[in-house]
Amino acid sequence: MENQNSNHPNKPRVVCCIGDVHGYITKLQNLWSNLESLIDPSLFQTALIIFLGDYCDRGPHTRLVIDFLISLPAKYPNQTHVFLAGNHDFAFAAFVGALPPPPEGFELSETWKEYAASEEREGWFKEEGVYEKMHLQGRRWGGSITVKFNAAKGTEYKGSIYDAGTTFESYGVAHGSADLIRAVPDEHKKFLADLVWVHEEDDVCLETEEGIKHCKLIAVHAGLEKDKPVEEQLKFLKARDTRVPKVETLSGRKNVWDIPKELTECPTIVVSGHHGKLHIEGLRLIIDEGGGYENKAVAAVVLPSMKIVRDTDVLAK
Repeated sequence: MENQNSNHPNKPRVVCCIGDVHGYITKLQNLWSNLESLIDPSLFQTALIIFLGDYCDRGPHTRLVIDFLISLPAKYPNQTHVFLAGNHDFAFAAFVGALPPPPEGFELSETWKEYAASEEREGWFKEEGVYEKMHLQGRRWGGSITVKFNAAKGTEYKGSIYDAGTTFESYGVAHGSADLIRAVPDEHKKFLADLVWVHEEDDVCLETEEGIKHCKLIAVHAGLEKDKPVEEQLKFLKARDTRVPKVETLSGRKNVWDIPKELTECPTIVVSGHHGKLHIEGLRLIIDEGGGYENKAVAAVVLPSMKIVRDTDVLAK
């Protein structure tokens, strides 16, 4: 990709990586407004904008968030927009039938087997005539969890293991109802169906004490697994293979926290959301300060400066 901006031939292209929004439209609008105010207008107009996934659940306005995201390419035609799939988006897509289809002859019910012991506790979705051909994560997402308190987070579950109740409500549907499949507009289903699982850039710039450093960049919702060959992971992610019950690079925790050692030979930024915290260590960028909590900020990192921008920032006029 051409790295220089045509209006600023000596300035590297701006890249904004935006963390998990989780249904908070006001936070997203405020963050966008702050980015637009802070970045030189011509650089912002031609920026690469990477959304790191998890647009739905927890917050009250999933429907409005997706409307906002869908509107961006027309409003900012010279920007490049990348919409990564998060584990929540994958599960939402699975429920409404918007996942990439598996290869011919594979039944999505095959994905249930490995996790069948969790079905009762997690209260998987089981509406006759609908659930039979649904991917595991769709059933988990649309289900009704029997344990109401999430001890790990100290919060009440919002309907399901994914806190999907608010997403149903944003489309005017009761939680756990198959009516959501009809209530979600076709353009939203297309948005979910088109989400990429990984995005790569060959040349992204970083400002360092030694000057501008040129790096590769890999953006993936949770991170890359540390003990699997990177090329094998990238091939799988690009294929968007829905035969697996759980996509570790979208859902993992400790196993995807660090940059795989093989990527340290050629400087590679690995940027993710997902983890409910802001963590920057060398070229490993985890941008999810909000984690879907009402009282926490949605954040973005702007390259090459590595500046962190939040929806809560109050900018001097």
